[in-house]
Amino acid sequence: MDVAEQRTNLADPSLYLNRELSWLGFNERVLAQAKDERHPLLERMRFVSISETNLDEFFMIRVAGLQQQVVAELPNPVPDGMTPDEQLSRIYEHTRRFFTDQRAVLEKDLLPALKEEGIDLVAYGDLSQEEKRGLREQFTWDILPILTPLAVDPAHPFPHISNLSLNLLVVIGDAGREVLARLKVPTTIERFLKVPPTEEPEEMRAPGVHEEIKLVRVEEVIAANLDELFPGKEILASYVFQVTRNADFVIEEDEASDLLQAIEHELAGRWFGQSVRLMVTDSMPAELREWLAENLAVNPDSVYAVPEPLGLGDFDDLTHLDRSDLMYPPLSPRIPPELRGSGSFFSKIRQGDILLYHPYDSFSPVVEFVRASAADHEVLAIKQTLYRAGSNSPIIEALSGARDEQTQVAVLVELKARFDEEPNIVWARQLEARGVHVAYGLVGLKTHAKMCLVVRREGGSLRRYVHMGTGNYNPGTARVYTDFSYFTDDPKIGEDGTDLFNYLTGYSEQEEYQELLVAPLTLREKIVGLIHEQRELAEKGEPALISCKMNSLTDPRIIEEFYQASQAGVKIEMVIRGICCLKPGLEGVSENIRVVSLVGRFLEHARIFAFGEGEGEKIYLGSADLMQRNLDRRVETVFPLCEARHRQKIRRLMQLQLNDTANSWEMNADGSYTRLQPKVGEEPLDSQALLLEEPF
Repeated sequence: MDVAEQRTNLADPSLYLNRELSWLGFNERVLAQAKDERHPLLERMRFVSISETNLDEFFMIRVAGLQQQVVAELPNPVPDGMTPDEQLSRIYEHTRRFFTDQRAVLEKDLLPALKEEGIDLVAYGDLSQEEKRGLREQFTWDILPILTPLAVDPAHPFPHISNLSLNLLVVIGDAGREVLARLKVPTTIERFLKVPPTEEPEEMRAPGVHEEIKLVRVEEVIAANLDELFPGKEILASYVFQVTRNADFVIEEDEASDLLQAIEHELAGRWFGQSVRLMVTDSMPAELREWLAENLAVNPDSVYAVPEPLGLGDFDDLTHLDRSDLMYPPLSPRIPPELRGSGSFFSKIRQGDILLYHPYDSFSPVVEFVRASAADHEVLAIKQTLYRAGSNSPIIEALSGARDEQTQVAVLVELKARFDEEPNIVWARQLEARGVHVAYGLVGLKTHAKMCLVVRREGGSLRRYVHMGTGNYNPGTARVYTDFSYFTDDPKIGEDGTDLFNYLTGYSEQEEYQELLVAPLTLREKIVGLIHEQRELAEKGEPALISCKMNSLTDPRIIEEFYQASQAGVKIEMVIRGICCLKPGLEGVSENIRVVSLVGRFLEHARIFAFGEGEGEKIYLGSADLMQRNLDRRVETVFPLCEARHRQKIRRLMQLQLNDTANSWEMNADGSYTRLQPKVGEEPLDSQALLLEEPF
């Protein structure tokens, strides 16, 4: 197909990148941070851990879905034209390369560097006899009592293997024959055990000299002491393995009389879902790999034999060692000037809308807004959405304490927030026990919107105050995710907020909103309309600009709109951290589109949609990515920035990130990425570091 034909056929599969392969590319950029010596050493180790847990979740959800499509022989719905079989083949091939690269970073770079810093992760076989005796004693007292070996033979069926658990397959000599047993490594034991010192520690160390730490993996300690578990038997060998299972689930909400109980029931089976992947150490003989795969019903292509260790997600535990010198210094987020000084939180909002950018700006004002609302006798109603609140949430605590005879408190808890279902169930029951009105959203839709609406009596009338965000009401993630918070008392946004909560908790069929763009009702249509406005300007020969920042861009209809805008001459610049199915720089299609991915110390999580320049510019922030699930299957809110000073901040931020030469990668037309570098003689521009030093 030539370029001319491509210009008219924007549904051509060659114009789209595969979603799954794009995500795998993103995870490569995460692992690249582990190689970047600008990061402190233990922070680099954290990136290895993140790359592993990312991939675990990818297999638990995305690969599991593709495998189900193959079994069910479902038609291929993806715009790039790849079949499920083709996608799985590419994923398996990529993953094997990724594991090789990941372990090379660990073994060749990070572990030797840690050893130089006095943190030595040693193999059990390299320990002295005295050190082994100390660990055997620890094993006998602290580990052995909680281990449960399970024989596998005709009298003992193959046991259930829980998702992502570390396990030992033990080969035992018994009366001239070989038998097998499975031993789960309990998660209640630390993954890395400190080797007991063999000499009395010096009472005093020189200032600045850190204690040397020698660590050994717990599975090695267990494997070396299996004779205590199987007395009288000959331990012939042991091998570590790990199973990844399908962790997604589908709730037929319209058939579930109690959504809370239905999700609790589904969660109970999550850890024993269909096997998706089998990880084994490369020392395990082929016949044992095949035996395991057969008993776990794992496709042979989904068996990965890699060098020890398995379970690299646990390497995040090393960041909890007492070595702050190998970590970033503690973050000291700012309180912006408009929130300082005396006066109530409400009076400060009345003086002008407030825009925060976390983690550079503190998340504490968001907590204080809810607390102030809960304690204010003039507040008559608090309505809030909760998607992920985290543990020991001060937001939940404040909402629980707000319920009294005069204050109506309503909370929309999203029970289907993946991997946060269990804590959300706990919060829901806690809030209900305190008399809070708890709703669980709409059938068939996840509620992903981030909003808190407060109704306050002032001078004989009612005034609405609204907080909206791009991230969750979670103080923990607000320290590592970049997100916006916006406070306003704009009457139209307040009315929209009331309509939205009535839509979520009642039977309202409200489909029109004055200021908010709401999915699945108006968001797609409004975004398309804003793109068309810029396209029409370009067709008239006038300047036209679209600037976006998001986590992912996958929706084919939106991508086609961007292609058409580019063909008309609209300049389009995007910061997309993760998945991007659009191809920039294609002649006659997308040569006016530039895509940059920024992966650094903080997880870029904010969403920005900016259209036009100067007096006619329109800038929106919100909770939605441009994905089909966000536009069509979730409740999302995208809100306008009404004040020019706030729009100016967003423009500056976008330019900083588009010009970043420390953390950014530019996307090429074939879907590959090139890491951006400063010009010769120039220092790298690190937008994240700069924002830590300068006010947003």
